[in-house]
Amino acid sequence: MIFRTALLAMTGMLVACSSPTISLAPEAEFSADWAKFESIAERHDSIVSLPPFERSPQASLDAVDAAIEAANAKLDAIGKIKPREVTFENTIGALDDMSFEVSLVANRTYMLKETSENAEHRAKATEAIKKVDEWAVGLDYREDVYRAVKAYADSKPSLKGEGKRMLEQTLRDYRRAGLHLAKAERDEVEALRKELSAATTEFRTNITNAKKSLKFTKAELEGLPESFLEQVKTGDDEYTLQANVTFHYLNILRSAKVEQTRIRFSAERLVLASDKNVPLLKKVLQLRAVIANKLGYETWADYRCEVKMAGDGKTASDFLMNLKRGLEPKWKAEMEEFTKIKQAETGDPNAIVHMWDIFYYENLYKKEKFSVDAEQLRVFFPYEQTLQGMFRVYEDIFRLKIVEAKPDYKWNEKVTLHLVYDSLSGEPLGALYLDMFPREGKFNHFAMFPLISGKRLPSGHYQRPTVALICNFPTPGKNKPSLLSHDNVETLFHEFGHALHGILTRTKFSRFAGTSVPRDFVEAPSQMLENWIWDKTVLDAFAADYRDSSVKIPQSVLDKLQEAKKATIARHYRRQLSYGLVDLGLHTLSVDEANALDPVELSHQITEDVYMKPQDNTSFVGYFGHLMGYDAGYYGYAWADAISADMATVFEMAPNRYYDKKAGMRLRREIYEVGDSRDVNESIEKFLGRPRSLKPFLNDLGIAE
Repeated sequence: MIFRTALLAMTGMLVACSSPTISLAPEAEFSADWAKFESIAERHDSIVSLPPFERSPQASLDAVDAAIEAANAKLDAIGKIKPREVTFENTIGALDDMSFEVSLVANRTYMLKETSENAEHRAKATEAIKKVDEWAVGLDYREDVYRAVKAYADSKPSLKGEGKRMLEQTLRDYRRAGLHLAKAERDEVEALRKELSAATTEFRTNITNAKKSLKFTKAELEGLPESFLEQVKTGDDEYTLQANVTFHYLNILRSAKVEQTRIRFSAERLVLASDKNVPLLKKVLQLRAVIANKLGYETWADYRCEVKMAGDGKTASDFLMNLKRGLEPKWKAEMEEFTKIKQAETGDPNAIVHMWDIFYYENLYKKEKFSVDAEQLRVFFPYEQTLQGMFRVYEDIFRLKIVEAKPDYKWNEKVTLHLVYDSLSGEPLGALYLDMFPREGKFNHFAMFPLISGKRLPSGHYQRPTVALICNFPTPGKNKPSLLSHDNVETLFHEFGHALHGILTRTKFSRFAGTSVPRDFVEAPSQMLENWIWDKTVLDAFAADYRDSSVKIPQSVLDKLQEAKKATIARHYRRQLSYGLVDLGLHTLSVDEANALDPVELSHQITEDVYMKPQDNTSFVGYFGHLMGYDAGYYGYAWADAISADMATVFEMAPNRYYDKKAGMRLRREIYEVGDSRDVNESIEKFLGRPRSLKPFLNDLGIAE
């Protein structure tokens, strides 16, 4: 998952391989000292930077005000350029420079909004981000700037490559903003977009702030592992769980034997933020429908999908519906298995599986049929050991070196900083913050936050990126390390893939850097990397029982895990498809339909049709953060899955499979480094060495073409 501000949306172990031998940089060059890192970067004509995080609430507001003031002065200068004096550098290039400078402030402010330990700072950062987003909308309506850009475009410049793409997409942005409309209509669209921007920020903030503590006795938590119970014990027979903490929620739904416990916890989770966010969502959907209509699009989904691989809302919806139909036989068969287990466990021959049951009985099914108990695998994945092991894997295939450094400032004591080098040349590539455990007030899912984008600066130096992973893995126990589930490890490998996508960029313009690719592609490279944690050779490099490092995960267990995954793959995808179709359903409405809409009712109808009947008196859409930012885009997870399954075949057929350096460097060069500087279809085909195919994905799902 990727987080961006509205501005950015606008704008160890060696394995033999077949690649040629190249001398590695001297080990001494891989310094953990920041000053040395900066010095080495200078020798490579690069600049590395850490964000100067604001330390007080008011400082965040002041920084945003100053950034906007400076940006407006630059926009004024562009707007004053005479038509005969326009060049690429003083129009298109200058806009990218200006956007980059604002993003430096906006990105760190956005992350502080989601991570600061100070509630007042989070509130002020939210206020600041609303200012940035409103200003970014207004940017599209600077007629003086548009005249300068249009004058340059009308000069019919001879451009190619990134420059040509930059001009084309800048002009496309103006068209999509409504610059072709009459002044009164244009002003109305601008006002509506500003109102929408403020509402989406408020929606996200309500999710971050939503929390609910629930107390249980040990008997009510029967089935949960002792290691988890130790973390949440708050009295002699009192255990306090947080409905807003995702791994608490998943532990309950997967392992709590007492059905009433699952019902109670699920009910609280699925109404978080709803009192504020359901009416706010209705407002957002109305605004989006009106804006799309005024801009000449049939629906908001068509507007949003125009710039993605899908191209329009119908293509995205058809893709999901075809998958739904293809999965129908397997979905029914899986539900029959889950239902049999519930009937046997409860002694009720008429028992049915409900929404709050599905994870629990899926888990029992895996245990009974495949002897798979995912909880027992946690001992193989202590957090630090797993993190370092992942680093070594990615270092090897992508020719990197990752070292931990001491930051001058961190917003939480558990945050760590890591420096990334190219292991072949010693070139500093970027910096990475890790904020990996939950706490009150913190963003409660898993995402990569860009902080400093890659870009060729006017000075000629290349600005290397800095990013942050904000995650919520299980907290360490009193006498135990944080123990990750196999799913957690999959998530770690996935999210670090986003970090690499951000850090390894070499695009000239920040607009195209790193993960600034179409949203229905952005997940594909990271989803592909999830394959690594199913391979025994990869796991044996780091997965060992923390109590006895000689004990590894047997191949038979991995085989059973893979069997269990395939045996329940329809459940996984039908849930994912339900989210995607709810998202598209909410965004394929006319203005009149949006005004009459009850978003909870529509979401429940779609969910019941595609997946399961929602729990009564719940309203998950109020806590569905993807509706802001990934709006009309959640389909992209399945879309990207199809691409990632195809991309994974490059490694699966390579001489050294998941350790193949040649394939790893192709991924780095053809996907990560180029970002959106060329059409992603071209990048995918260059990586594959052939046209794309759906066959690997459909094979994974057990669907015949």
